[in-house]
Amino acid sequence: MPDIHPLRYIIHITPDMDRFVFSGQVTIQLQADRPTAEIVLHSLDLAIWRCQLARNDTWTDLAFGVDPKRERLTIHLSESLIGPLTVRIDYQGIINDTMGGFYRSQATHGGHTHRLAVTQFQESSARQAFPCMDHPLYKAIFEVTLTVPEALTVLANTLPLREEPVAPDHKRVTFQPSPRMSTYLLFFGIGPFELAVDPEDARVRLAHLPGLGHTTALGLTFGRQALHYCEAYYDVPYPLPKMDLIAIPDFAFGAMENWGAITFRENLLLHFPELTSKAGVQRICEVIAHEIAHQWFGNLVTPADWKYLWLNESFATYFGYGVVAHYHPQWGVWDQFLLTETATALTRDGLRETFAIEIPGGEHVVINSSTAPIIYNKGASILRMIQGVIGQEAYQAGVRGFLRQHQYDCAESHHLWEAFESASDQPITAIMQSWIGQPGHPLITAARQGDRLTLHQKRFTYLDAPAEQCWTVPVTMWLWDADGNRRREQLLMETEHVRFDLPAGTRSYKINCDQAGFYRVRYEEADNLAVLGGHIRTQALGPEDRWGIQNDLYALVRHGHMDLDTYLTYLDYYAGEKEFLPLASIAGHLLQAMLVAPPDRRGAIADRGRGLVEAVLARIGFAPDADESQTTAILRDQLLWQGALWAHPPSVAFGTEQFDRLVTGHAVHPDIAKAVMQIAARTQGESTLGWLQERFDQTPSEHERMNILGALGAFEEWSVSEAALDFSLTRVPPRNRFIPIVALAANPAAQPHLWDWYQSHREPLEQMHPLLYERVITAILPYGGLDREAEVRRFAEAYLQTHAHLGDAMRLALENLEINGRMRAAMRAMTQG
Repeated sequence: MPDIHPLRYIIHITPDMDRFVFSGQVTIQLQADRPTAEIVLHSLDLAIWRCQLARNDTWTDLAFGVDPKRERLTIHLSESLIGPLTVRIDYQGIINDTMGGFYRSQATHGGHTHRLAVTQFQESSARQAFPCMDHPLYKAIFEVTLTVPEALTVLANTLPLREEPVAPDHKRVTFQPSPRMSTYLLFFGIGPFELAVDPEDARVRLAHLPGLGHTTALGLTFGRQALHYCEAYYDVPYPLPKMDLIAIPDFAFGAMENWGAITFRENLLLHFPELTSKAGVQRICEVIAHEIAHQWFGNLVTPADWKYLWLNESFATYFGYGVVAHYHPQWGVWDQFLLTETATALTRDGLRETFAIEIPGGEHVVINSSTAPIIYNKGASILRMIQGVIGQEAYQAGVRGFLRQHQYDCAESHHLWEAFESASDQPITAIMQSWIGQPGHPLITAARQGDRLTLHQKRFTYLDAPAEQCWTVPVTMWLWDADGNRRREQLLMETEHVRFDLPAGTRSYKINCDQAGFYRVRYEEADNLAVLGGHIRTQALGPEDRWGIQNDLYALVRHGHMDLDTYLTYLDYYAGEKEFLPLASIAGHLLQAMLVAPPDRRGAIADRGRGLVEAVLARIGFAPDADESQTTAILRDQLLWQGALWAHPPSVAFGTEQFDRLVTGHAVHPDIAKAVMQIAARTQGESTLGWLQERFDQTPSEHERMNILGALGAFEEWSVSEAALDFSLTRVPPRNRFIPIVALAANPAAQPHLWDWYQSHREPLEQMHPLLYERVITAILPYGGLDREAEVRRFAEAYLQTHAHLGDAMRLALENLEINGRMRAAMRAMTQG
């Protein structure tokens, strides 16, 4: 514990929404455990007017200094002091427009423009609102008071303690003290919010702008369900008197778990029944569950340092899926977990430029395009693997023990492993040290000689990288005998090589049962792979295993160990495939291969894609059915658009017919609305652009606005795409400007133009929120830079001299460009051969 730490902050903020500034006063009660001559606080973009020390019922002025570069405010005490200290600071700050710190937002609904100001402090932006010790280790109690115009609603982590009028036409609202928590979890906001209250649990409230009350039912209902599930699972009551779900128009992230005052992008909280797709409904539920899980994992128990951030995000990601699966088991949530979380993590973690899950922390650990797939996706996948090892009951017992032992305090990674180990009597700490503390993941190569199976592990990277690494791997395998009977075996692989004696008569084997392990597999014998193909064809393997085999094969294509034609041929085994997980994955791989392929190789890939689309849509139909599954609806939307990209005439005809209905005022089912707009953009060009722009300005739904922006990236003619991009940069709110650009990067027709467009529009792009600008970089460079790799690398080297904060994203993009360039070269070599 540091020598001095805060106990309580008493904050009074008076915002001026006309000038976008605020005046503030913060009183900080501290405890000095050793003689202390100065108090060092974090402060950024604040004008500090006065610092005082409470002594004998009076306030004494103190000398102070500000170091803007280090974001430091140093208060000099007149003498060394020990024990309790109280300082008071008067200051002024900016209500900025950067979607961080204390920032402003606005939205127009029903012809009325609403202005609001809210906070977003993770991970180190509380210092932009008040001087503080802005690190998760420094937990304290917060008492917040805001003086605001009388007509506005004020929200914070807790309920109001008192409200009193102050002239002229203003009110002063003081909130109840918060629990002991970290600065990044503090929230306060003002605006014309209206509050909807859940009829079954009044603790659950949803804050929204006027005119949107009809969109709150889903958020309230699932918010209540998630809260009740968490209380029961954790066996720790929710400690606050209310839990607000707050819809914010301008928000850089998806949501933020401020304790008792959770903020969301509007599309991730508000449900428009006539406009929100099944996928959109599910995403709302997933995000609500994720953020409510944080009320315990992250808020009640907080990481002791930012390098332990994965304890928050990995757990909330994995647990959030579990909450949704509990209430909606028919949604196929765990198949989607493998596709969106595990597959994404494996792809990101296969780069040479990757990170350990426990990223070296300290002052800052930035969640960005490079780190998020490791902290969120990979960490969640590792937790799934651990639960598979110790079982659900031991996993729950470990979680409960961890929370009880560390509530209202901070924890490190080993505390969670020790809790799992205590609950399961298994060597979890030994296993997890190899997964959390080092980057990457293994490729397990399996080779059989008679009844002896030899497994070899080596770090998997798409590009060659020397690495003397070894993981403690819980390996599972399916074994089949000559009669087709299947048995499950497991072993703990702790060394580079391990040998396993197969039972006599074993005909074939499959490593990584149900894809529970976070590793890739390569089979040296083609015969075993062919037998597995037969199991795929007869469905003797479950959908998770069928997905995993082809997913690993495609990774080997990107690695250069297998050619694309071999992968495409292996897909013949999936000709009768009916399950969402393998089909959605295969379609995604075919699209990625088409984006990488030289133009003269795209035809063969498109042929394969058309065949997949034809077979699936013939079975599930083009139009949604009220009784169909969640995953069927999601798959159809994906395949309709990809069918258009692959020149599948029935997909184009259906999309065109549905768009004609849309423009004449008829409703189109929300589950296909995005694909319909994309198809129209591709096939009808400029006339569709005008309609999309008009619809964007008129719709009250953020979900539909984002669908429209995705369609702006679907045009085939570059001149229309340029007009769409100009619309995005000039008329789309900053929070969403990246969406058409990212969509265009996945449009083969736009590829040849992307790099030049990026170069000529860097100035407005650099004005984006850093997280959103990173998404632009990581989308454009890997495909727009193909056949111009040397030029792109020269640019990047010079650019990072002045934009070092973009280093992670730029290196990720450059490595993906190198992988794609090598894959394209291999395709060309095959054609020439």
